[in-house]
Amino acid sequence: MDKQIKKKKWTPKKISVYAVSTIFIFLVIYNLVFGDHSSKLNVETQKITIASVTTGPFQEYIPVTGAVIPIKTVYLDGIEGGRVSRKFIEAGTMVKAGDPLLELENTNLLLDIMRREAELFEASNNLRNTRLAMEQNKINLQGNLIEMDYQIKSLKRAYDRNKELVKKNLISQENFEKSRDDYEYYVKRSELAVRSYKQDSIFRSVQIGQLEASLLRMQKNLEVAKMKLDNLVIKAPISGYLTSFNAEIGESKTQGERIGQVDVLDGFKVRAGIDEHYLPRIAAGQKGEFDFAGGTHNLQIRKVFPEINNGRFDVDLEFEGREPGGIRRGQTVHIRLELGDLSEAVLLPRGGFYQKTGGQWVYVLDESGDFATKRRIRLGRQNPQMFEVLEGLNQGERVITSSYENFGDNDKLVLK
Repeated sequence: MDKQIKKKKWTPKKISVYAVSTIFIFLVIYNLVFGDHSSKLNVETQKITIASVTTGPFQEYIPVTGAVIPIKTVYLDGIEGGRVSRKFIEAGTMVKAGDPLLELENTNLLLDIMRREAELFEASNNLRNTRLAMEQNKINLQGNLIEMDYQIKSLKRAYDRNKELVKKNLISQENFEKSRDDYEYYVKRSELAVRSYKQDSIFRSVQIGQLEASLLRMQKNLEVAKMKLDNLVIKAPISGYLTSFNAEIGESKTQGERIGQVDVLDGFKVRAGIDEHYLPRIAAGQKGEFDFAGGTHNLQIRKVFPEINNGRFDVDLEFEGREPGGIRRGQTVHIRLELGDLSEAVLLPRGGFYQKTGGQWVYVLDESGDFATKRRIRLGRQNPQMFEVLEGLNQGERVITSSYENFGDNDKLVLK
């Protein structure tokens, strides 16, 4: 009799299928939970720049471009306007202080001087006539006073005599009273004449003082006008090189117009333009340096011009020590201008990454060098070669410093 064979529930094949499925599911779950889900991008190592983070002395400075100019420049401006009548010298020559350079004609100024001279002459005549009239009046008043004094003395004698006669009844009361009234009348007239003489003297003195002051002002005004006439001849203010001289015979020049300039060639300085962003951080005394003729030369800011023109302001820098030999007026120099003191810092070389990240993050290489991951950092000061790292990087770490434009927003770069 045949025996029924039971079919096995867990065959090796079935066990193998379940085992493989379980392992696959476990791997999927593990990858979902613990796997690396960051976006990746394959990058060729030859197409990027890698730099190491270092620690060392850091000097913050900015590059500026300056031009060599004479140590002193004096501008020639027309103090008075006029037409160019004579030209004594041409531009490009050495001049001495006081040398005549140019002569102008100004008819209006000449007429003004003639008018002032006539007014001065008239005022002088008025003063002289006033003094003469005052002297004559003084003599007349003094004559009147003398005459009154004589009359008073005569009338007093008659009055005193009649006073005795009336007591003796030798003259009438009427004659006595008349002599008394005449005497008192002339005494009062004399007092009035004296007061009038004093008042007239005071008035005449004040009048003469005013006329003399007016005459003095007119004389000074005339002197100033004649000085203006002297200013029609433009002279060299200092000894030096007449760099520019813009004037031609017959040309009209207005008052205050720039005509030329004289440069002192005994020394040079550098005038540099700086971006207005740095104005609060620039002051006299700051130092800079530049390379010239195989050597490094030091400069120091002597003057800051705070006026902003086209987003820039100017500074004057003078050489520390002797000027470099062979330097010439108008030459361009590239200056490294210091903005802070030398200090120890964590440093990262500059690169194209800054344009994309603004210094907020970088790609840092793993120790194996096979990949680089994104990391947030904080940068501080900077110069044309280095950034100062404040947070996020340590000495010895390697960073991709070339441009990130082709990396998109990937979190990891796989280096090939």
